[in-house]
Amino acid sequence: MVKQKVRNIGIEAKPPEKTCKDVKCPWHGKLPIRGRVFVGKVVSDKASKTVIVRWDYHHYIPKYERYERRHTKVAAYNPECINAKEGDIVKIAECRPLSKTKKFVVIEKVKK
Repeated sequence: MVKQKVRNIGIEAKPPEKTCKDVKCPWHGKLPIRGRVFVGKVVSDKASKTVIVRWDYHHYIPKYERYERRHTKVAAYNPECINAKEGDIVKIAECRPLSKTKKFVVIEKVKK
């Protein structure tokens, strides 16, 4: 079995075991990664090659000297070699705009 060479994307992430011929894949295509990296949970995978990723964070309110819980939901490109499903914990990275709403790409499946 011959392994296909995987690109170095410049971020510490485990490369996928599967291969793909997708041009928009950061590992097997030409998509450059830049900017911010987040870890979140896939809440929807209904759209084609797209997942909705949600992560929670705390925001400080100075007036009350307390924190409130907030969350963010982002659409991310889901390459065929990673193929994240609903409920998976994934690592996403910022890239160039791929469509009107997609500016992130899934680079690693952290756990199921």
